[in-house]
Amino acid sequence: MSKGLAFEDLAVPLRTLRLLAADFGCLPAPEVRLSTIYPNRVELALFGDLAEFEAWREALGAAPEDVNYRVQGGSRTQVLRTTVAYSGAELELIGYSDIPALAQAEATV
Repeated sequence: MSKGLAFEDLAVPLRTLRLLAADFGCLPAPEVRLSTIYPNRVELALFGDLAEFEAWREALGAAPEDVNYRVQGGSRTQVLRTTVAYSGAELELIGYSDIPALAQAEATV
C-alpha cells in the first residue's frame, strides 16, 4: 500500500498534471484524483456532459473502441472509461452522465 511512500514518489503524476494543464488548458476542468495506492495513476473525471469526456478522449488520442461503457446507480447513470499512457503516467479518463431517456422520462412525471 502507501506505507513508506514519500511525496516525491508522486512526482510522475504531478508532472503529468502540469503537462496536462499546459497542453490542454482550454479543455473542461475535470475532477482530478491522485492516489498513494496507485502512485503512477492520474484519474480525470467529468460529470454531466459526455461531450466533455469526448473532447478529452480525442485530445489524449484514445481510440473510441478503447472506451468501456457501463451503467450504474440503478440504471440511472452511464459511465465511459478509458486509460491511456501520458507522460509516464497511467491516465484514467472517466465520464459520468444521466441516461438521457431516463432523465427525460423523470422530467415529465
